[in-house]
Amino acid sequence: MSADAINPEMRRRFDAAEKVRVGDTELRRPALRPSEKTLRAHFKSPIGKAPVELENPHVEPKITAAERTRAIPASVLIAIVLRDSEPTVLVTQRHQRISYPGHWVFPGGRADADDSTPIETALREAEEEIGLTADFVDVIGNLDIYEVRTGFEVFPVVGLVRTGFDLKLDHDEVADVFEVPLSFVLDPRNHHRQSRTFYGRQRYFYVLPFEDRYIWGATAGMLINLYEVLTGEKASWR
Repeated sequence: MSADAINPEMRRRFDAAEKVRVGDTELRRPALRPSEKTLRAHFKSPIGKAPVELENPHVEPKITAAERTRAIPASVLIAIVLRDSEPTVLVTQRHQRISYPGHWVFPGGRADADDSTPIETALREAEEEIGLTADFVDVIGNLDIYEVRTGFEVFPVVGLVRTGFDLKLDHDEVADVFEVPLSFVLDPRNHHRQSRTFYGRQRYFYVLPFEDRYIWGATAGMLINLYEVLTGEKASWR
């Protein structure tokens, strides 16, 4: 089911909003299509070690110290599927009956008391939400801890996923799932900036429109962080 059928309002807002393409200049190199070997080597190297904390890159004002102390621990799985053609990133769409309906997000959620590590949280949530079992996932690293204004401190776990898995969606939470090519994420011409007025203040955030789907909010912010980590370059408008 397309994003338009689920949430046409999201597309209307994107089309009507003030936005700019961040990378309208020629690429300095072709869009990256990193191999499994390259991805593994990167996250093993010192340059692939993520800093402790990522300031929310797309919404102002910044997260305060008081908000951080109240933040609820959560994890998401950035699942890079090792397709024959090229790696892809798996993203899910939230059901219309739950919070943030129609948004495209990574599988994940808040930590349970029984979870021993953030990695365990991410793998458990991925299996509960979409039926992706841990035996298909090889965790190779993590991105920066991501602070969001909804009150969560999100630990993004990066895992390589071998093919052959059979997804079983929890339809109370997940409406759809799709895979976006990793090369699309790593091409700065696909990074957009959108602005909107919230409570009298102009806010800016990332949007990665792929076909008829619009990835924005924290998910887009983490994909931008993945771009920065893998390319060694800062997103040009931060």
